[in-house]
Amino acid sequence: MTALPPVYFVAGLALSFYMAWNIGANDLANSMGDVVGSRALTMRQVIVLAAILNFLGATFFGSRVTKTVGGGIVPIQAIDPHLVLIGCLSALLAAALWITIATYFSLPVSTSHSVVGAMLGFGLGCALMKTISLGDISWFVMVKIVASWILSPFGGMVMAFLIYKVMLHFLKKSDNVPKLESGILRYLVILSSSYQAFSFGSNDVANAIAPMATVLGFSGTEIPIWILAFGGIGIVVGLSTWGYRVVWTIGKKITDLTPSRGFSADVACATTVLIFSSLGMPVSTTHTIVGAVIGVGLARGFDAVNFGKVKQIVYSWLVTVPVVIALSFLLFIGLIALGI
Repeated sequence: MTALPPVYFVAGLALSFYMAWNIGANDLANSMGDVVGSRALTMRQVIVLAAILNFLGATFFGSRVTKTVGGGIVPIQAIDPHLVLIGCLSALLAAALWITIATYFSLPVSTSHSVVGAMLGFGLGCALMKTISLGDISWFVMVKIVASWILSPFGGMVMAFLIYKVMLHFLKKSDNVPKLESGILRYLVILSSSYQAFSFGSNDVANAIAPMATVLGFSGTEIPIWILAFGGIGIVVGLSTWGYRVVWTIGKKITDLTPSRGFSADVACATTVLIFSSLGMPVSTTHTIVGAVIGVGLARGFDAVNFGKVKQIVYSWLVTVPVVIALSFLLFIGLIALGI
């Protein structure tokens, strides 16, 4: 662990917590939107359940993706430690500010996009200062990460479409669909949402604490459990205080959800996320759940999906990376120019 001046250490912890809070308000809310939308649980119940499972996922399974985000894009070892400190703090602030804006407008943006783009902005700032060259940035890792962002929503959509089609086949054979949706499928969607909240914690905690772990000297090494737990707590607080805005977008504004549809989306999304997490790839959990919810809507026909809302969400995805790259770059160059 690198010894930091107290002011930088406190600033790093504060920004990491702010980022984690944003992730809880935006990304974790994605994982629980369908259980609220399908009326399987109340918002209060969702907060308690998601808090426990997300914290466990973040604490015990979040280290692999944290290493990728923190040290896999910018060659940290080749940069002056002070520049690394300022760059990581700039990246955290840039990503967190953008997610705050998106959450205010109830838009489920990708925190993975935000933090990876912000780290790239820091790297471009170092290249401008001739500290590193553009060729030193791990573009292959960036391509790998971007590929996962594209693959994850399609994977979630296709898997959810197929799962719900199979479920529809069995539901049509039942004489009492309402009862199945309310003694049996209601509990299944609660279980599947729990599975999803756990998987989200395993992937998304990296977006909050990877820059801080890098600053402390843990890039590419085992991440201490206290750092992972710290990020998990921040995520839980974010969901509890502001997550309802995005919950309603996922649960109500894309397609009409029932327990069977929510269950199909949850299983598809969580499985896709855990597959990528096991590979150390920071997928967009936002893209995955939105893709999965669209998939269960398409299983009932194009008219069942609110493509106006989908278009609005996709637009917010497209501007995320360039916005955070520019913001992180400007913050980094500005702070260096001020002699901080």
